Amino acid sequence: MSRREALAAVLRRHPRLELGHLPTPFEPLRRLTSFLDGPQLWIKRDDATGLGVGGNKVRALEYVAADAVAKEADVLITAGVIQSNSVRQVAAAAAKLGLGCHFGVITDRVPNIDRDYRQTGNILLDHLYGATHEPMTIGDDRTSKLAEIALRIKASGRRPYIVPYGCANRLGAIGYLGAALEIADQALAMDVTITHIVHASGSGGTQAGLIAGLAMLNLDVEVIGIDIDAEPEGVHRRVASILRELADEVGLEFAPLEKKISIESSYSGDAYGVADQSTLDAIMLAARMEGLLVDPVYSGKALAGMCGLIREGRLAPDAQIVFLHTGGSPAIYAYRSLFPELAA
Repeated sequence: MSRREALAAVLRRHPRLELGHLPTPFEPLRRLTSFLDGPQLWIKRDDATGLGVGGNKVRALEYVAADAVAKEADVLITAGVIQSNSVRQVAAAAAKLGLGCHFGVITDRVPNIDRDYRQTGNILLDHLYGATHEPMTIGDDRTSKLAEIALRIKASGRRPYIVPYGCANRLGAIGYLGAALEIADQALAMDVTITHIVHASGSGGTQAGLIAGLAMLNLDVEVIGIDIDAEPEGVHRRVASILRELADEVGLEFAPLEKKISIESSYSGDAYGVADQSTLDAIMLAARMEGLLVDPVYSGKALAGMCGLIREGRLAPDAQIVFLHTGGSPAIYAYRSLFPELAA
């Protein structure tokens, strides 16, 4: 059995609901490559997964929601900030599957919010998809709080299923084992030898899945997670925790995989949800060079990180770099004050 066949067999072990528009496009970034005068740049468009305006959590939900349906759940429970991309995709998946969705919304994590931050972007879409919510704080223990919510809903006669924060657990990360295979197949078809993948890293499932999947394919690709939390140790810990479980899933030793975890902490801004000048520059660059929309919280920071690493020489001129666009575009509407010429 080839490595590709072995990875495909791992993916087949788990029930999956086809929620996303897959495979997502794999395209050259010609103008951005020329502008940066550096390595050849490509983009993997996981902002184009379709469901609920798209994003990387759709891949995770194909497996997580399948588990919920198999367990006869009738309501998905999760948590996130007001502008959570993950919650928005969970709410959309619930709507598509005919399930309820209720989430804890963390109201105090992001400082200095715009006046319409609580009413537009992702939170607006959550409620269009039929989700309901209740307040949480950053000080709450998320696991305990979600368990408490689930018990209360169960007592009312419903059958709740807890989707972990960021859809980040072993089951959700299997979606990015599949993405690793998809990227490898697309690169081979286009005769591209990928050396790096750069993406936003926070809850850990995307990076863990890519590392494990690429290792199983025996591809020497550095997966660079751009810390979006301003908390690199926490991001590293979350990636490692899920990667440890995936190692068992794919039959690889954890220690060599752990050495592949690369977290870049210089482009995270002052805090989660806070964009610095490099992120704003990246947002404008993507829009005006490639017609791409990246957001101030995740994909904008990731693009700023990729551009910064190129300018610093951290990524060599002969590299072949894939920018994994994890989505997040609805959040940009909640950050109008970042663009003062338009925010009046």
